[in-house]
Amino acid sequence: MTLILFGTFFLFVFLNIPIAVSLGLTALIGLYAGGFAFSMFPNVMYASIGKFSLLAIPFFVLAGSIMEYAGISQRLVNFARTCVGHRKSGMISVSVIVCCFFAAISGSGPATVAALGAILIPAMVKQGYDRGMSSALLSASGAIGIIIPPSIAFVVYASCTGASVGALFSAGIFPGILVGISYIVAALIASRGDKIEMLPKASWGERWAAFKEAFWALLMPVIILGGIYGGIFTPTEAAGVSVIYGLFVGVFIYKEIHARELYHVFVDAAVSSATVMYIIATAAVYAWIMTTSGVAADLSSAILSISDNRIIILIIINIIFLIAGCFLDANSAFYILLPIITPVLTGIGVNLIHAGVFLTVNMAIGLVTPPVGINLYVACKSGDVSVATICRNIVPFLIAGIVSLMLITYIEPISMFFPRLMGQA
Repeated sequence: MTLILFGTFFLFVFLNIPIAVSLGLTALIGLYAGGFAFSMFPNVMYASIGKFSLLAIPFFVLAGSIMEYAGISQRLVNFARTCVGHRKSGMISVSVIVCCFFAAISGSGPATVAALGAILIPAMVKQGYDRGMSSALLSASGAIGIIIPPSIAFVVYASCTGASVGALFSAGIFPGILVGISYIVAALIASRGDKIEMLPKASWGERWAAFKEAFWALLMPVIILGGIYGGIFTPTEAAGVSVIYGLFVGVFIYKEIHARELYHVFVDAAVSSATVMYIIATAAVYAWIMTTSGVAADLSSAILSISDNRIIILIIINIIFLIAGCFLDANSAFYILLPIITPVLTGIGVNLIHAGVFLTVNMAIGLVTPPVGINLYVACKSGDVSVATICRNIVPFLIAGIVSLMLITYIEPISMFFPRLMGQA
């Protein structure tokens, strides 16, 4: 059964069949090979997506789409530029900072790159930065979108493991900042030979004007996370609140969204949500077969039999997820691998909240790792560079990301400080 499930799935993937379809076809074959009733396919699919916690996904996707159409990207860029744009590392810092803010609104890596790349990459090139490096920086920084809360990946992880979504959100704050700082350092090293034109220092009046323009966008993460941590509403309810807030800001304050834009906002969000939910549904059937047939338990035992050393086992788990990230998105990888990995993690005493963070960091690195790094291709389009060029320039950021991953994996307080401070773990 192990060979059927993994061999068939990767065969379909290498045949360039979409991930969701590959999972669904493999699940059907697995049902037949395992002697299960085919009626389990729709039953498990429905049960997997019919969860209250997963309602957060379409709402957060819609909120991100609304804020993208509301014109917050340029406002966030202008505000960050007035604060640090005059420094030597100015535009690098602007790119990472704005990506972190936008990530806290959209919760999606590719969406962050798509929304900001068209603005930031040309601005960096105009100032003297290499186009390939600039595109790679945006690609890597956009991946922070699945670490900084609210994160769709955290919602999916919580659905798979039963962990608290709110605790995962608070646990992702420091690691997201750490990864962002590591990318700034990597970009500074990579661009040390470029002839950079310094931006003029903004006056306090210009900074205040830029802040007022960006205020409503900056307030959105505060409302979402403050509401969750303050016990005002659940993460799923927070997602609904973010949609209402986004519509209010886009229609009545920024006045960027009109009736004709609303159609495109809802269509874009519906397509993105449907894609994610379809992957979750088919991956859940795949995971159910692995668990029911005993494949997951056998593989968990095999990993634990390699060593009883916690450090070595965590290295093995990180390698597994880094490799998976080269081919799979976070949602698919979690549903496929967590039935195998979760017993291993609990067996060596790893907190599942902490594990959720470093496993998500693995998948963030996967977003910029060839051959299926989605962020790379989005950044290629935004930066007008070839895949080969961006792959060469992404190497320093991959190194920085892996260093951050090791720190987050082995220094638990980086992830667990906030959850423990707020009594969530």
